[in-house]
This record gives sequence, structure tokens and C-alpha cells, in this order.
Amino acid sequence: MVNEDEAGIRSIPGSKLKKFGTFFQAFTLACYHDENHSKRKTIMRSAKRTGRLIGILLVVQLAGLIVPFVLLHPLTTAPSEWLANAAASSFQIKLAVFLLFANCALTIGISLAAFRVFREYSYPMALLLVAASVIMFTLQAVDNAHMMSMLSLSQRYVGEAGQDELYRMLAAAVGSTRRFVHFTELFAIDLWIFLFYAILYRYGLVPRLLAAFGLITVVLHFTGIPLPLFLGYGSVTLMGATMALGHIALGAWLVAKGLDEGVSAAVGINTREENQ
Repeated sequence: MVNEDEAGIRSIPGSKLKKFGTFFQAFTLACYHDENHSKRKTIMRSAKRTGRLIGILLVVQLAGLIVPFVLLHPLTTAPSEWLANAAASSFQIKLAVFLLFANCALTIGISLAAFRVFREYSYPMALLLVAASVIMFTLQAVDNAHMMSMLSLSQRYVGEAGQDELYRMLAAAVGSTRRFVHFTELFAIDLWIFLFYAILYRYGLVPRLLAAFGLITVVLHFTGIPLPLFLGYGSVTLMGATMALGHIALGAWLVAKGLDEGVSAAVGINTREENQ
């Protein structure tokens, strides 16, 4: 027997059922597009704010990379010279070590701030950037320990008379160890900056010409300073200085414009939904 509900459904003409189905489908699509539009607007506003914050922090980061290296000049001379002179610049060296440590902590902060936006496009790349910042922080901590050891050795040398030959041998060994730790830290710095520019370029979060310029300056810095020094050759300071120009240009753009998520916001939402 046919119950009343089934009889009622069968009594509805097929054309009305078809119209109802079409209306329901259109309503569902409209709700989906409204939800996506709302998501895009939220992400765009967040990206603009995050981009401006990152731009400011990038300028601070650049200063945090340049100023400490200037302050560390007493430790960058020949072993016999820094052994005799570093103790007199104790506060200057300690300040430089603190600034380097704080700057690497700042880099982790930049990575975490960027993670909120970058994960919408590629979660693995966003996570890799954070991991690179942690590696950079760790290597800088090791480098800082070696610099403080050099300072302590200089203070002991100045405070004690005699045994000059022993102290010179120790200075050569400690200085050589610190030098290669420092080169490794420079590799980590270049890796982090390269990844940052690569993500910006890949997903069009800033003008690609600007991101490409940044990538070129990182490559120039790598081939001009840390790589030849690691291989035992002299560095080309001018090649390394170009990276500062890329950093300043990117920082200024982000402060003025923020991260560009106009067209790419939809891609980010769709990518995240597919991953889920």
C-alpha cells in the first residue's frame, strides 16, 4: 500500500520538482559564494595588516644585521690583534652579541607573523620558513658563545702577564672555530631570506619584479661573501651590499601596500579547503 506522504510526493508535477531542485541548487551556490567572498575580505584585511607589520620588522631586522657586525669589528682582526684589543671593547662586543641574539628572535617573530598568511597558499612552505628561522636562531646562539669565548680569552690575556705564546695559539684556534661557525650562520641567514622572497614570488603576494630582485640580491650575497669565505677565498663586499637594497625596497613596499591578496585570495581559500 502507498502511504499518504508517498502519495503526496507523487502528486506533485515533475516540472515543479525540477524548478524546486534548480532553486535549491542556486540558493546553495549563492550561500557558498557569499561565504567565500566573506573569507576573501577577511583574509585581505588580515594580509594588509600583517604585511605592514612585516615591512616594519624587516627594516628593523636589516638594522639588526648591519649594526652588530660594525660593533664586532674588534673581533674581526687578526688573532694577535683581537687578543690584545678586544678586552677594551667589552661592552661594545656584548651589545653586538645581544643585538644579534634579539635579531634572530625577531626573525622567528617575522616567520610566525607571515605564517598566518603563507599557510593559506602552502602550509609546508610556511612551516619551512619557520623552521629556517629556528635554525638561524640556533646557529647564532652558537656563534654568540664563540664570540664571548674570544672576549673572555682577551680579558684573561690582558689581565695576566706571561705565556704569550700559549694565548696566541689559543686565539688562533678559537678564532678559526668561530670563523667557520659564523660562515654557517651566514648560510642560514641567506636561506631564510631566500625562502621568504621565494614564497612572495611564487604566490604573487608582492609584485613579482620586486620579489625577483630580492632573490637576485640574496644569490649575489651568497656568492659574494659566505661561499668564497667558506672556500678560503676573499669576499666581494659590494656583492653582499645589494641584499640591503632588496630588503629596504621590500620593507618600504610592505609598509605602504601590505601583502597583495587581491586575485590570489581565492586560490589560497581553495587550496586550504582542498587540503582539508
